[in-house]
Parts: sequence; C-alpha cells; structure tokens
Amino acid sequence: MTEPTLYLVATPIGHLGDMTYRAVETLKTVDLIAAEDTRHTAKLLRHYGIGTKMVPFHAHNEARSVGGLIEAVRQGKSVAIVTDAGSPGISDPGYSAVRAAIEAGVPVTALPGPAALIPALTLSGLPAHAFTFRGFPPRKSGARARFLAADADLDTTLIYYESPYRIGKLVAAALEVFGDRPAALANDLTKLHERVDRLPLAALADRVTAPGFKPLGEYVLLIAGTEAASSSPSSSPKAEA
Repeated sequence: MTEPTLYLVATPIGHLGDMTYRAVETLKTVDLIAAEDTRHTAKLLRHYGIGTKMVPFHAHNEARSVGGLIEAVRQGKSVAIVTDAGSPGISDPGYSAVRAAIEAGVPVTALPGPAALIPALTLSGLPAHAFTFRGFPPRKSGARARFLAADADLDTTLIYYESPYRIGKLVAAALEVFGDRPAALANDLTKLHERVDRLPLAALADRVTAPGFKPLGEYVLLIAGTEAASSSPSSSPKAEA
C-alpha cells in the first residue's frame, strides 16, 4: 500500500511504453487518481490494468478541488495527480496542489518521467547546458509579442510550447522578435511520426505557413540564445523525420 501522500505522477507524452514501473505500481495502489481528463487517462489505466477511482482535476476546477485532495491526504488517503501527458505542474495542473500540500504540511512527492521539453531540447542540436522554459505564450498577438520580447537578450536556449492551431503565429512572431536565429521545431515526440525540424526561424516560418502544412499535436519551439545565435554558421542541418 502507498503511504498517505500526494503523488505527482508523470505519464507518457506519446508512447505508452514510456510509463515507468513505479508509476504503474503507484497508480494501482493509491486510493484516488486526480486526472486532467478522466476520459484520456482511462485509456492509459486500461492499458496497464489499473482500476483505481478517478476524479477530474483540470484548469477549470483546480482551485476548488485542491482542498478536497489535501483533506483526503490528511485523512490517511493516498492521492495521485496525473495530466494528459507529461509531468504535472509543467504547463499543466499541479502547481497549486503542491503549494497547498506544502502549506498544509502533508507529504508530497514526484515520480519523474516524461516531459516534452527535455527530449525536444536534447534532439534540437541547440545548446542544452542552460535553457529557459517559458511554456505556452499568450494567445493574443500583442501579448505574445511582449512575452517573447522579454526573452530577446537571454543567452540560454529558449523553449516554448504551442498548440497546432497557433504554431504558425508563434513562429512568425518569434522571427519578428528574435530575427533569423537557429531554431528547432519538434512535434509528435515518441510517436510513430516524430519529427524535429532543425532550421533557422525564417525557414521554419516558411514551413509552417506552406499550403500543404498539416499541424499535428502540440509543438515545442526551441530558439538559440544570444551567444549561440551570434556564433552560429549561416546554414543549419536539414530537417529530420
């Protein structure tokens, strides 16, 4: 049996085989799973033969649900938080629960596992020793431009998440703010059609606005920091599928 604890359990970003043994065992033995989308998580649980009770825990009910999860741990229950893909708290629900657990003095721990930013970074060919992860930019153009401009002088590799519906707008805005820096665009990581395009921002902008471009899944956009951009050769490696 798991101890009365709040567990943050990372789940696969694509390939179901990336689930860890410890994550499977934890989800089997906790008293309750708080899931970002119970329908999505149900598929994962069925795959691993997990029958633990689920409750929804997403952006729209997070504030009012946190108290109940913490109280369950206080009463001796074990609770796991999972998101649709990746690590809870990384651009997904989880942060408020961790803060509440710390303030309430209840045990909280994290089971490490998938997060799209790490494989995207290591596959990008951009410097990985220092990076700045910024998550999802604002949806509106003006706010997006200001959001990116705040990173213009950073010397670290910059990492952004974006949906398939706005990836063209993000790349175009990044080109305008940063100029034609070395960059990489990753999507469908760990899946059958995994793709990483390692191209300057101008070439990436051409790709994502081309007539035949069909956006699939969430994207990770990586952009060279100031030093790597200034020392980069004029050409970049070709995209790889």
